[in-house]
Order: sequence, then structure tokens, then C-alpha cells
Amino acid sequence: MDMNSLSPTMPTSPLSMINQVKFEDEPDLKDLFITVDDPESHVTTIETFITYRVATQTSRGEFDSSEFEVRRRYQDFLWLKGKLEEAHPTLIIPPLPEKFVVKGMVERFSDDFIETRRRALNKFLNRIADHPTLTFSEDFKVFLTAQAGELSSHKKQGPGLLSRMGQTVRAVALSMRGVRSRPEEFTEMNDFIETFSQKINLIDKISQRIYKEEREYFDEMKEYGPIHALWSESEEDLADTLGGVASCLDRCCQATERRLCGLSEALLPVVHEYVLYSEMLMGVMRRRDHIQAELESKAEALTYKKADTDLLALKRSAKGTKISPEMSIPSVEISRKET
Repeated sequence: MDMNSLSPTMPTSPLSMINQVKFEDEPDLKDLFITVDDPESHVTTIETFITYRVATQTSRGEFDSSEFEVRRRYQDFLWLKGKLEEAHPTLIIPPLPEKFVVKGMVERFSDDFIETRRRALNKFLNRIADHPTLTFSEDFKVFLTAQAGELSSHKKQGPGLLSRMGQTVRAVALSMRGVRSRPEEFTEMNDFIETFSQKINLIDKISQRIYKEEREYFDEMKEYGPIHALWSESEEDLADTLGGVASCLDRCCQATERRLCGLSEALLPVVHEYVLYSEMLMGVMRRRDHIQAELESKAEALTYKKADTDLLALKRSAKGTKISPEMSIPSVEISRKET
């Protein structure tokens, strides 16, 4: 057989054959693309805040159009996260960046802070879009498509203030009551998450402190280099030595700057994301315990009601036995026989 007669699309190696196989359980192609960009600052008499453009492209049939563009602020992202947690209390919702930053690390509303938050918000929405359950949430769809006024109206459709207060009081009561018989697997899982959270928080604090000290060291070296360079120009006998020190400081500055970039881009965000995920996992475990505590409370109330019902039925039965006409007939017949 002539090899040249083979079709150019025919796989010629086992690897290429495997790559062309379509398994039945393989997920379909991505049909929802989201981009968070174009931050804008808004200054009012009450507050200053940043809004971001959320651009969506989709081929899903439940959407009215294939492209949407809305502007959202951080509070809107926070609302979406809360609605997803409310609708899916035992699912791990992707974490959001904190509302406030660590003092001394980066100034709020600075370009670095805004860009860091934009990337985090973009990652948050795309993780929801890739989730097999959360991506079909109605609140998520409203978040992506509704304009500002429509979103505000949708937010007001939730439970009222008294209802939310009742839910909060009930949640606090259940947390105080605790779980009586948590399954062993969840106990082990909870212990592991708590230990992991403590360790990853410690690593995060140490990493932040190292970055801060490195930044201060870098700022000082940036000042020493030019000083030694100027000094070498005024001291002929020490010109070579001072020039060498200035050159060394310059190389140290470059190396420190590269290390700072590596810390800020590769280490700090990853470690801190683990911190956020550990907090989310602990929240999921607390909500699971609340569900079990509520189930135990309802089961206990049902047991009490059943006991009360049985006791009431027993009392009615006993009372009916005492006044039953059938019970008085034998005594009448006995008295007649004696007569």
C-alpha cells in the first residue's frame, strides 16, 4: 500500500489517535466566556468606588442574546457570592478578594490594587462559569445580563428584613446548640481543615512580612547606589572602590526587584488564595453542621410531638374505657341474676 495515498487527516501515531477520540463523558466545548476589564472610578458625596465592565459572550439558549456588557462594583460581586451560598450551602463557592487590603502592602484605589482586584474578580466569574452547577444559577445569569436598575430590582426580591433577622437568629441558635452526633468522616475532615487553615494562615503572614521587608530593603538600596556613584566622582583616591560599590548595589537592586516580582506574582497570590479557600471550606463545614443541627432539632421536635400524641391517645382511650356504656351492661346483668 502506498503511504502517500493515506489521508492527511488520518492519525499516524497512537498519540494522535487518542487525541481524536471523543469520550461520552467528556464535557462539551465551553459556551460561556466572561471578561472583567475597564475599571472606572466613581466619586460621590458619600463614597468613592470602582466599577468594572463585565463582558459576556455565550451560545446558550437560555440567554436572550449572544453578547452582554454591564458594569458591576465590588458589592455586586459580594451579592452574587451570597446568593450562591444561600442556594447551594454545601458547595464550595470560589472565593472573592477581600474588600479591604492589608495596610502597608498596597494603597486602596492605587493602580496595582485595582489591577489585582480586577484579575481576582475575572477569575471568580470564570470559575463560576466553569462549575457544572453554579454556571446555571439564575442569579448568575441576572448578574451577567441585567443592567444596574434591573439588578437593583432583582436584589429587592429577596426575603425582607424581618425574615433575614429570623434566619440569623435561627442560625445563631443552631450554632449554639451544636451537632450531637457528627459523622466521623466529617469530624476528621473538619479537624484537617482547621489545622490546614492555621498553617496556611501562618505561611501567608510570614510571606507578607518577607515581602514587606524585601520591599523596604529594595527602597533603601535604590538610594544608596546613586549616593555612592556621586561620592566616587568627588573622591579620586576612592573612585574605583566607590564605583564598584555603586555597581554592586545596582546589581543587588536588579536581583531584589526580580525576587519581589516573583513573590508578588507567583507566591503571595497563590498562598493567599489557599487562605481564602480554607475559609470557604470552613464555611461549608459550618453550614453542613447547621443543616444537621436543624435536622436533629426537627427530628427531636417530631419525637416530642409523637410522644404527646401517643399520650393524648392513651388518655382518651382510658377515659373512654371508664365511661363506656358497654362496660356498665355486665354489672346490670349480674345484679339481675342475684335478684
